[in-house]
Amino acid sequence: MALDYHVILATVVGTVVGLIFGAIPGLTYSMALALALPFTFGMDATQSIALLLGVYVGGMSGGSVSAILLGIPGTPSAAATVMDGYPMALKGEASVALGGAVIAAVFGGLLSLLVMVLLLEQVAAVAIKFGPVEIFALVLFGLSTICGLAERSMARGILAGLLGLMLMIIGLDEIDGVPRLTFGTVALQQGVNLLVAMIGLFAVPQVISTFSDFGHKEAARVPGNVRTTMPSLRQLKDRFWLMLRCAAMGTGIGAIPGTGGPIAAFLGYDHARRFSKRPDDFGKGELSGVVAPESAHNAVTGGAMIPLLSLGIPGDPATAVILGGMMIHGLQPGPLLFRAHLPAIYAIYIAIVLAYVVTLVVQVWGIRLFVRVLRVPPPLLAVCILVMCVLGSYAIRNSIFDVYLMGIMGLFGHLLLRLHIPVAPVVLGLVLGNTLETQYRTALILGEGSHMGFVESNFALFFFALIIVTLGMQAWSSHRRNRKPS
Repeated sequence: MALDYHVILATVVGTVVGLIFGAIPGLTYSMALALALPFTFGMDATQSIALLLGVYVGGMSGGSVSAILLGIPGTPSAAATVMDGYPMALKGEASVALGGAVIAAVFGGLLSLLVMVLLLEQVAAVAIKFGPVEIFALVLFGLSTICGLAERSMARGILAGLLGLMLMIIGLDEIDGVPRLTFGTVALQQGVNLLVAMIGLFAVPQVISTFSDFGHKEAARVPGNVRTTMPSLRQLKDRFWLMLRCAAMGTGIGAIPGTGGPIAAFLGYDHARRFSKRPDDFGKGELSGVVAPESAHNAVTGGAMIPLLSLGIPGDPATAVILGGMMIHGLQPGPLLFRAHLPAIYAIYIAIVLAYVVTLVVQVWGIRLFVRVLRVPPPLLAVCILVMCVLGSYAIRNSIFDVYLMGIMGLFGHLLLRLHIPVAPVVLGLVLGNTLETQYRTALILGEGSHMGFVESNFALFFFALIIVTLGMQAWSSHRRNRKPS
């Protein structure tokens, strides 16, 4: 079923479409899945699911291309890849970063698939125990990595994270429907879209810097004569256990509904930096800072399929579309699916493997084409990026307000850079803030206003302990760094 040429063609087409949508800022793979769904109506079940899975897998890894080459994440998960991927490109190692990213992505995805095949029942049994209290504790633990994302000052990292949380609450409250920080403006009631904010925070400052540095020989830019060099076997061997740990982390996070790739990516990056022998190299072009988040957030694909197939619970908008595609073709996810349609389950497994093989081939072959973007003169490239950002911002919600918001966020991001306040914690606050607030308030509603649920859950207490340890380690390392003679 999975190796029928129609299914293989659907997987290849879906993967390439996902890569393209993932690499272009503003065009997410969730949007690509929604657009691809109507095309599956005339296909059989295996072919349609293969197409959707190809889009899903390709889109997850495609965001790293623009993150590394342009410093603009194509997907929210790729925001962690920017921190070391783009500095590597500035050093002339763009192809090494791209190669490491796709190898880590495929490794993480295939490992998560292996876990899904062998331990689906066990992982699903643990994941179903995660309610609002446990998810809140997990997301709060992810938010505790903010201090680690601060380049020098822990206080600036916390300030940036708080700014991200403040931006997140703008708009209509999802639970009570009360407008917050809208100042009577109707347009602000739709809130600050995460992708619009990311495009503004990462892309616009790049464009401003390119035009302001035009004509200066000392201006930093990505070399245009990049050689197509893949990471060496030694580089990959030295980071094998790091990729394994991050992939296991991403699989576990993906199996918990309501979490997703950005949490896994930032936790993977923070894990790599904290346990590195050279933590000061992170943020300056360290390959570990690329492979760790890529293996972590791509492992979410297999993890997210566990509750989807075993319980019929989608973990994010992308898996919700895949769930819709399965139900359209008579595949009702849940325990009975493995009895009634076992061949279709194995076909899905093979389709995921095939999608990752196609992703590896297309990205490795395409590196020599991707790096040619760097030969475009910086001012011309900046204009093209600005046009793409405007189109991408408008396409997200078909709102001209989002285009204005993108420009405002860009000026805000440029101001943060001038003040030496890191942008990554702002993005992390935007990414995690909504889930953090929603799960906290849901837990209080279920507990009738009592906080006892937060101390009665063993999983929550475990994550709270990790938060205390993490903040303590970060405070100590920040203290030692500040005591070093300059």
